[in-house]
Amino acid sequence: MDKITVDSPAKINLGLNVIRKRDDGYHDLQTIFIPLLLSDKITFTKSKRLTFSTDSNLLNELKDNLILNAISMLEDQSKTKIMLDIFVKKVIPIGGGLGGGSSNAATTLKTVNKIFNLGLDYINLSKLALELGSDVPYFLNPVTFYAESRGEKLYPLNLEIPYPILVVNPRFNIDTAWAFKKIKPSKPIKNLRDIFQGGLPDLNNLKEFVTNDFEEIVFQEFPEIKKIKAELYHLGALFALMSGTGSTVYGIFSNLQKAFWADEHFKQNYFTFLNNPFTKGSIT
Repeated sequence: MDKITVDSPAKINLGLNVIRKRDDGYHDLQTIFIPLLLSDKITFTKSKRLTFSTDSNLLNELKDNLILNAISMLEDQSKTKIMLDIFVKKVIPIGGGLGGGSSNAATTLKTVNKIFNLGLDYINLSKLALELGSDVPYFLNPVTFYAESRGEKLYPLNLEIPYPILVVNPRFNIDTAWAFKKIKPSKPIKNLRDIFQGGLPDLNNLKEFVTNDFEEIVFQEFPEIKKIKAELYHLGALFALMSGTGSTVYGIFSNLQKAFWADEHFKQNYFTFLNNPFTKGSIT
């Protein structure tokens, strides 16, 4: 193939518990990754050189480009010179806790491996992915997973959310390194895997056991995010939570009408995406 355009999906975290800080500087955590229909689009075109472009000024300004880092790793691993024109149509908010950069990196690993017939299997791609970031391995196969350790130990979870999910991003980002520096690890009341092992519990009861440990520190520094979560509940969400280290908050609604009303409210000032489980091709 000389040209291909692929989706690079976002995710949300259904709960995020930071258990302990490890000797290697990373943190052990528990979370559930839920994929969204929200996605960037990446176009790979065979070329006589390697170029990267995007419609996102913010992505252009980033010093650490995970897509180009992924290309460099593939070249080192395969001893192959990779020459492509890569274009990213950026839709997922950057630094919003939705995994956009990690997804772009994983999508690049998978797609370039296929385009150039590099022959790297899932295990080898996973090793490269983990070098790029803790949640990059998840996006090699972005379905619902329970994750632990740094987020790279993935366990399939038979969990569906047959409700609309409204994603709200306040159009500013949170520094992940700052958030992890501030976090105080603690053991959760209940293990997330145990809570969802039997499927989706009553959403009205989730607030008691399903939390995001980063909310306390992020809400203190950025009260607007706390306000968004409160407004989601006020507008009828059965459950709401910040995703990752922020700044995105999502709400799960009982029906599309309530979700649409909330979407109309938030999109006047914020980036929003309504993940509709009744849309063809939904993976949630």
